[in-house]
Amino acid sequence: MGLHGVMSADETASNPPEAPAHHGFRWHVAVLLLILVLVGVVRWRLLGIPLERDEGEYAYAGQLLLQGLPPYQFAYNMKLPGTYAAYAVIMAVLGQTPQGIHLGLLLVNAATVVLIYFLAARLFGKLAGTVAAGTYALLSTHQSTLGFAAHATHFVVLAAMAGLVLLLRADERGKLSTFFSSGLLFGLAFLMKQPGVFLGLFAFLYLIFVHWRRPGIEWARLGQKAGVFLLGCASPFVLACILLWRAGVFRNFWLWTFSYARQYSSLISLKDGWELFTYHFWPILGAAPGVWIIALIGLTALLWHPPARRHSVLIIGLLVFSSMAVSAGLYFRSHYFVLVLPAIALLTGIGVAAVASLLDAKQVHPMVRILPVVAFAVACGWAIKKNAPYYLHLSPLQACQAVYVNSPFYDAPEIADYLREHTAPTDQIIVLGSEPEIYFYAHRRSASGYIYMYPLMENQPYWQQMQRQMIDEIEANRPTYLVYVGDPYSWLTTLGSRRLAPYLDWANSYVKSQYQQVGLVELSEPESRYVWGDQARSARPQASRQISIFKRKE
Repeated sequence: MGLHGVMSADETASNPPEAPAHHGFRWHVAVLLLILVLVGVVRWRLLGIPLERDEGEYAYAGQLLLQGLPPYQFAYNMKLPGTYAAYAVIMAVLGQTPQGIHLGLLLVNAATVVLIYFLAARLFGKLAGTVAAGTYALLSTHQSTLGFAAHATHFVVLAAMAGLVLLLRADERGKLSTFFSSGLLFGLAFLMKQPGVFLGLFAFLYLIFVHWRRPGIEWARLGQKAGVFLLGCASPFVLACILLWRAGVFRNFWLWTFSYARQYSSLISLKDGWELFTYHFWPILGAAPGVWIIALIGLTALLWHPPARRHSVLIIGLLVFSSMAVSAGLYFRSHYFVLVLPAIALLTGIGVAAVASLLDAKQVHPMVRILPVVAFAVACGWAIKKNAPYYLHLSPLQACQAVYVNSPFYDAPEIADYLREHTAPTDQIIVLGSEPEIYFYAHRRSASGYIYMYPLMENQPYWQQMQRQMIDEIEANRPTYLVYVGDPYSWLTTLGSRRLAPYLDWANSYVKSQYQQVGLVELSEPESRYVWGDQARSARPQASRQISIFKRKE
């Protein structure tokens, strides 16, 4: 008896096993393929969207990995190294370009859609599987969740869904090796980003729960399965620690991913967290309101629909723990909500399948029986129509501008081209601002490991130490070019404006004595204004946001 649990006699009677239906199976496979093709076409059309800053961080760290340089040596950040490695693999195969990275995201997203189909179909039938796959494909490819950016959350979900599918199979077959493989995948989910630990914790507790509620529990066998599963969970992290220790960066790794990360996660108050949640969640809800209503119906079906009630612990557990993953640190950024989309997709599949089953049991007219499917199709169509310009008409650059208004993201490639053309491959540059995508595009190493300015501005105990370290690294490495990003979103000084003053005093003095201005980019819509050479020194900025490029004096 597997992880599905024990079905009572009345539940069995109300939910007889599906008879083999090869034609129906082929129909659902055809629909799944159609979903993958439609989403793939949209993503393919927008492969060239410029990288945003998180993608720039991952891409730059992955680029360094491909050069044989370990994480946390020349790029400091609190994220675990799994996504850096994933980017390195993607870029090694598909190229070090935005197109290559987003093609990798296309494949990751498609694989996740297929896994959610298999998971939902296994638990609730092929109709639920098809609906769940379509729901995840739609919601994870929407700009309200920043779905076109290859954030770590996509990699977390892929690993976790593969781990969950394997966990269900492992208990059916009783193979310890499959338990280990499932744990390994949940360990990879954590290695992609720290909130992945909540999904691994959910899987472990669910494994314990389903064994505990069975009659005649075999504690020794349960201990074996749980121990092997936990060994699999721990293996990726332990291996990463060993590799980072051998590379000589373990101390930096621990400082950033645990010591500093712990301080970072405590900066937001409950009041601010609630405001951030409402600010980011309402656009996601409004992107596909019909789908969310169906998901709510699916949630109620856990009470009144026997097949759904049979797996209620699994679904509620996944929803609760994935919500905890979204809530980590109370920042609630848009792309964090990708972590909860698998649970929402499963609930949507349950909602459609449960209502369809109810209508079928009442033997209503065949046209009435298809109403749940029609309602889901209309909900998806409504969401797609609302977003049609983004999906069908906007160019990659226009799509970036629509999501990130007046950001440096769509100007970074041209700035990086200038830096690459005017420097040697061994030259170092520095960006005073949080735009690591410039390092990636330029294929030049940063003169400091501080590729983000945010930690230097935050109300956390390491800020003075970090500012001093960055200053020392810049002065020691003497970067050939210095880029100053005059964009508040690249600094986020609202919580630490007093911390910015001494840092800017040093920066102004250092730039004035060591550098001369050679470029100015005014960030504005619909096009930014570029000034290069001698004209840049005398140009008077007219936009409130600009990027200044300086060259070290001879």
